Amino acid sequence: MIFSNIFFMFRFLTVVLLIYYIVPYKYKNGIITIASLIFYSWGEVKYFPIMIASTVVDFFSSQYIERNRGDIKKMRRGLACSMVFNMGCLIFFKYTDFFISNINTFAGTSIPLLRFPLPLGISFYTFQTMSYTIDVYRGKVPAEKNIINFSAFVTMFPQLIAGPIVLYSDINEKLNTHEGRITLDGINEGIKLFIFGLGKKVLIANNVGALWTDIETMGFGMVSTPLAWLGIIAYSLQIYFDFSGYSLMAIGLGKMLGFDFPQNFNLPYISKSVTEFWRRWHMTLSGWFREYVYIPLGGNRKGLKRQILNMLVVWFLTGFWHGADWNFMLWGLYYFMLLAIEKVFLLKWLQKHPVPARIYTLLTIAVGWAIFYITDLGMLGRFIVKMFSFSGGVSAGYYFRNYFVSILVGILCSTPLTIRFYEKYKNNNVVMIPVLTAVFLLSVAYLVDSTYNPFIYFRF
Repeated sequence: MIFSNIFFMFRFLTVVLLIYYIVPYKYKNGIITIASLIFYSWGEVKYFPIMIASTVVDFFSSQYIERNRGDIKKMRRGLACSMVFNMGCLIFFKYTDFFISNINTFAGTSIPLLRFPLPLGISFYTFQTMSYTIDVYRGKVPAEKNIINFSAFVTMFPQLIAGPIVLYSDINEKLNTHEGRITLDGINEGIKLFIFGLGKKVLIANNVGALWTDIETMGFGMVSTPLAWLGIIAYSLQIYFDFSGYSLMAIGLGKMLGFDFPQNFNLPYISKSVTEFWRRWHMTLSGWFREYVYIPLGGNRKGLKRQILNMLVVWFLTGFWHGADWNFMLWGLYYFMLLAIEKVFLLKWLQKHPVPARIYTLLTIAVGWAIFYITDLGMLGRFIVKMFSFSGGVSAGYYFRNYFVSILVGILCSTPLTIRFYEKYKNNNVVMIPVLTAVFLLSVAYLVDSTYNPFIYFRF
């Protein structure tokens, strides 16, 4: 089940919210848990037990840590139980076939692949539950004593499948609050954010993404240099509006339920460096790696060489987290290289020259998206050569004329203009109601006439 779906919006969500608002506060977390389990099992019922097991393991691991506070050996035992189980599930389902196929390639063996489908959302909910157990171990949060409350935290359907990655400390007060969680202002704000997120996904991401699909269909090696750039601009817009649209819908749904999820995107394409870009893009994932990998490794406290090494570890893991293919590891190492260069000497120059800085950032990010998307390394190489060789191929003219409006809208909505509009008019019903109505009706009309359109980050 996905948010940008007629069934979800007009049946599932309507029924869940109606029940949720009617029942007494002490039952609300139970309603969230039940609704979330139905939401998840709708399309992934066979992997339902894995998420339940992750919830149970982390609940009791944290209880064990809390009971043995002060006994470091027992605390580590509880933490290890959580880490081994969650990382074991993630590695087994996401990376086993990758390891087997590479062993077969390099060792000449013929070990059969397992071909297990990737459980929906496993990369997100395992990180979320591990962060909770680590925080309990560190003493940053108390262990949750109510398994229903904890289950609501882990399974909460707005952010279950593709984030934002919500830490327990972000919502634990609301989870245990029986009064004042739900307000009319919160519901109102949540509806607005959900509709704008829906518009991002349906009206912008899906339309500009059609150009990239056309290019992929014809073959990446067939395009001319202008068309290669037009295509990668389209994909850059598609992945941004697809993922930020999902995140905005999730944040809006969270507000309807009475929770404040963290921001996940902050206009990343206005960045003046790659360093700034990663402070604005998928902020909860970057924050997770900073808090639970980079800082424990020493962060920037042990000199420049150690800091660069820590960055290498983080970015290798970030690439590998996104997928079990060599292009994702290459993507992670590509960003490590750029960030390391900026850290050593380039960042100061970029800060003094904002126009070249923006051009450099957009160009490097575009190349990064090519590496991110194209899993065949040979095809990736040919496409990047096309981007920079000024070679011939299929002309960009037809596609430019057909997609000009969609790309222009995407570019304009990537700037602060939309944020300024929203902040200025969000409390002005004369302006906001017609805008929201138009976005919602256009989105619904598009969905009625379209086929299944999953979010890009569902594959991770």
